[in-house]
Formats: sequence, structure tokens, C-alpha cells
Amino acid sequence: MKAFLGMGLLGSNFVRAMIEKGAQVQVWNRTAAKAKALEAYGAKAFDDAAEAVKGADTIHLTLKDDDTVNEVLTMASAGFRPGVILIDHTTTSAKGAAERTAAWKARGYTYLHAPVFMGPQNALESTGNMLVSGDQDVIRKLEPELSKMTGKLINFGPEEGKAAGMKLIGNLFLLTLTAGISDTLSLAKALGISKADVSALFDSWNPGAMMPARLKRITEGNFQQPSWELSMARKDAGLMIEAAKHGGARLSVIPAIATEMDRWIEKGHGNDDWSVIAKDSIS
Repeated sequence: MKAFLGMGLLGSNFVRAMIEKGAQVQVWNRTAAKAKALEAYGAKAFDDAAEAVKGADTIHLTLKDDDTVNEVLTMASAGFRPGVILIDHTTTSAKGAAERTAAWKARGYTYLHAPVFMGPQNALESTGNMLVSGDQDVIRKLEPELSKMTGKLINFGPEEGKAAGMKLIGNLFLLTLTAGISDTLSLAKALGISKADVSALFDSWNPGAMMPARLKRITEGNFQQPSWELSMARKDAGLMIEAAKHGGARLSVIPAIATEMDRWIEKGHGNDDWSVIAKDSIS
């Protein structure tokens, strides 16, 4: 029998998928109504976290942050059966994940941090990606359980907390990608270009295909053979900023990038590839 703590969009759909696969699941949420709603799908809801985990062999969590995970696990621990397995899908700090792994092991329990790149629909359909790292014997033991929940289980090796770090790295990229899209649409608005035309451009041209080569250039420190000189990229950034200002639009990302470009130009890198602005990140 399983228990699941945290019935947000992700957790509730994980529970629905588990039940569809034949599992018995006991659920808890701080807002009790969210847990109660899962009873329509066959879950058993509890108002008390310690009661929700009684009898469970495996306890899953999807909560807010490190502090919430620590608080809820402490509340629930009065109901833990000996040797229970704790699988935490919350996005947390790498330090917190490593500390919890050690702390719960010292108390006789297995804690595995398994964050995900999954939306609610992925959780319901058991698609997307789940990340793990740490004790490889534990991961091998839990792989059948975790593989049922996701399209792809990615193992980052024996380092505790590394999966948490990789999740934050991925989320950082998503945040900057979305901010870049926002600036793109703001500039289009300032230039009187429709959203449909912007979509048409990216239907035909996929800059995401450049990602592996760009990452390779940066990680290898290969900036002396430019495909786009920093000084020329800075000129274009200036054109973007001026066009947005003239059109009454606000850019949030490009001005910060322009400032970083100026710093590297002042250091004598104007003729290098523009990706030299990432040099500090690899040194």
C-alpha cells in the first residue's frame, strides 16, 4: 500500500495514475478538500498526515520546498512503519536533499529524492522525465516503482543531491527561455509584427537545434573563431532596445545581456564570439 502527501496538480494526478494501475493509495493534503477530492477516484483521504501513512510501504511527496518537506515528514513520522521508503518529488535545494537522505537513513528509513520534469498531464499519463541520484542499490530496488510513474527515469549517479541540482539547472533554462520568449513578443509588438508571424518564423527556423553546438563551444572555451562577433551582437541588442523603447514596449532580459556584453567588450573581447559572455561560468 502507498501513501501520497501533497495533493497539488502534480501529486493528485500521480495518485490517479497509481490507482488506475491497481495501487491502493492513502492521501493527505494540508487543505483537506484537495485530498478528499481524490476519493472519487478510489483514494482514501486523511486529515492527519501521520494517519495517512500508517501501513504504507512507500510514501511519495510532492510539496512546496525544503521547509515544507521537513515539516510534513516530521508530522507524518509518527505513523511510519519500520523501514518505510520515502520518495520525494518536490523541487528542493541539492543541500536539503542530501541532508534529508542522511538524516532519515540515520533513523532507519530510506529517503530518495526523485524530482521531475513533468506537468500534471505527464503525471496522469506516466510520461515525462524523473531524475534520481544517490545510493545505486536503493535506485535499483526502486526503479520498477519509479518507472511506472514516468516516461524516462534518468540516473545521475551516486552523488546525493545531484538530481536536485540537475532539476534546478533545467528549471533555470526554462525560466530564461520563457523570459526570452516574452522579450521576443514585446519586440514584435513594438515593431507592429503579429504573434502569428512570430510563430511562423519559429515554425520554419528552430534555434533550439543550435543548443548542442552552442553548449559545446562554451564548455570548450572556443571563443576565438566567431560565428557572430560580440561587438556585432551588441549592436543588434542596441537596435532591439531602441526599437522596443520607440514602440513603448518593455524588455526584461535583453538590457541585462547588453550590460554583460559591454563588460566583455571593455575587457577586449569585442572580436570574439559573442558567447564569450559565458566564459566566467566555465572558469
